[in-house]
Amino acid sequence: MIMKLMHYQRPSVAWPTFGRLANLQEELDRLFESPLTGWAPALDVHEDKDNFSVRLELPGMKREDIEVSLQDGALVISGERNEEKVNEGTTVHRQERYYGKFSRALTLPAAVAGDKVKAQYKDGILTVTLPKAEEAKPKAITVSE
Repeated sequence: MIMKLMHYQRPSVAWPTFGRLANLQEELDRLFESPLTGWAPALDVHEDKDNFSVRLELPGMKREDIEVSLQDGALVISGERNEEKVNEGTTVHRQERYYGKFSRALTLPAAVAGDKVKAQYKDGILTVTLPKAEEAKPKAITVSE
C-alpha cells in the first residue's frame, strides 16, 4: 500500500481557483522571504480606512526578544525563540515547535505615519497598528454642477 501525504488547502467557497493561488503565493513568499532562517511566524494583515493592523503568533517569546521597525516603506519584525533545554537522558519523540531566529518583512501598500505606529505583545500575539498617513486615507470628493 502506498500512502501519499498532501499539503492541506483551505477550502474557498466563492473562488476556488483564487484560494489555491493565494495559498501558492503564501508558500512562495515563505520560501523566498528569508533564506537564512528556518521558520516564519504566522501572521494576519488587516486594513480599515485609518489603519493597517498586523498580528503575529509568537507564543513563548519574551517582549525583549522581538524587534519591530519601519525600513524604506516596509514593516520588519524579527526576533529569536530560544530552544528549551532537554535534560540528559531524555528522549525526544516529537518536536514540532520552531526555534531560532526569524524575520518577516512586509511591504506596505500605502504610506503610514511612522511616528504613530504602536506595537503590543500580549498572550503570545504581537499586534502592530500602523496608522495611515493623511495622504493615504480615502477622501470623499464632492461632485459639483
